Amino acid sequence: MNNVKKYLLLFAMAIVGGLVSVGAYKTIEQKQYFPDNSFFHARNANYDIKNVTVPTFDFSEVSEAVMPTVVHINTVINPKQDQSAENENHQMQPGQDPFGFFGPQFNFPNVPRGPQKASGSGVIISSDGYIVTNNHVVADADNIDVVLYDKREFKADVIGRDPNTDMALIKINAHDLQPITIGNSDETKVGQWVLAVGNPFNLTSTVTAGIISAKGRNIHLLGENNPGDRNNPSKGNAAIEDFIQTDAAVNPGNSGGALVNTKGELIGINTAIASETGSYVGYSFAVPSNLMKKVIDDFKNYGEVQRGYLGISIQDVDNKIAEDKGLPKPEGVLVGTITDNSAGGDAGIKEGDVITKIDSKPVNSVSELQVMVAAKRPGDHVVVDLIRNGKDKEYDVVLRNREGKTSLVSSETNTLKKELGITSEIVPDAEKAKLNIDHGAKIDDVAKGKFKDAGIPIGFVVTTIDKINVYTPNDIYKALDGKTGGILVEGYLPSGEKKYYVLEMTK
Repeated sequence: MNNVKKYLLLFAMAIVGGLVSVGAYKTIEQKQYFPDNSFFHARNANYDIKNVTVPTFDFSEVSEAVMPTVVHINTVINPKQDQSAENENHQMQPGQDPFGFFGPQFNFPNVPRGPQKASGSGVIISSDGYIVTNNHVVADADNIDVVLYDKREFKADVIGRDPNTDMALIKINAHDLQPITIGNSDETKVGQWVLAVGNPFNLTSTVTAGIISAKGRNIHLLGENNPGDRNNPSKGNAAIEDFIQTDAAVNPGNSGGALVNTKGELIGINTAIASETGSYVGYSFAVPSNLMKKVIDDFKNYGEVQRGYLGISIQDVDNKIAEDKGLPKPEGVLVGTITDNSAGGDAGIKEGDVITKIDSKPVNSVSELQVMVAAKRPGDHVVVDLIRNGKDKEYDVVLRNREGKTSLVSSETNTLKKELGITSEIVPDAEKAKLNIDHGAKIDDVAKGKFKDAGIPIGFVVTTIDKINVYTPNDIYKALDGKTGGILVEGYLPSGEKKYYVLEMTK
């Protein structure tokens, strides 16, 4: 009996001790891992929307700054007399891209022949009315109407077009416009946020956002009707493709519009999309602003693009070529055919060479080399680094034009210049403001020739020739080329006095 009491007492003590131990453990556990129930407070805080940090992207200020610099362009192409009967059955719809940059063309049989209408976008680059757009937006247009952000409408003249980059410069008679700030496209990076601003489907002032998904894209878009001569600038087309690829939504009508960074700086001109349907499906392509700027500067200063050429055909170096050439990795571009009387050939470049650098900058694709050389003009020097038979070599090359000459290709160099006896320049903006004009070419030298015979002095600003507006020096030669008889020249003296002169042109 005593033994039973003893065991019961021990059992009771064990139960009490266990309960005390468990209670103590729970107290310690709670204090060690969940002091003041902070875990539950923290967990609940994650569901408190007031404490959640979510990244936000607000492009409203950039959009407000850029939209007034982008214009809507409407064009009309009148039917030509020599159009075939087949063309008579194809009618372009308003807003449709006329050159197939945005997908397949559509035929509309049994539609009466008439004017073809299309639309696109443009970007204001100067306060006095210069606007940049795509060549395919204004090519062959008989009438170009520009609608500004504030809904004012103007007729536009084409200053220059370059099919090889799909760039064009047009001009409207306007003042005090808001130009865009041009950025440095070389500084853009993959993954960077960008905005596309334009007029898709005739929906004016549309802004879309995306990122740069690739750079230096050659999509074989320009001059695609002559692909066999793509890399040989001495013949056929000499297309320059170095597109910025983005996933910002771009559609028909966006052509010629702005691609800007988050600072509102122009870094590209929206040009094309990759699509089987004709509408946006994920990728769009823009001409980089640096390439655009060089082309536009040539239009304004020379009347046409001044492009230097090496005069060689090239191709990308793949793994097989790298192995054949004993290169440690696929790099550079392989030189193929050397054109006779070419800059590269005369400098010492040979077939089979692998060009690795231009002016100390690495070259790893055809498009990279094309852009580096296209940024230069005839007569400019470039340093070409290459590998030949495993050895490094360097050549100084003086670039030439497509005719194999180092001189600038411009009407100012032909016989008409000698006949007229002048040199001229674009009128500075300050002088335009003083004379209250928005176009003209200023005569800065008068030698023996037609202008001197007519009594036109140095400093005279030519605004029209034979009722044709003059914007650049080259316009003077365009207006007079092939003309005979008395030609009326209008303009202003430095004093501001308007004057008229008559040039006697002979064959």
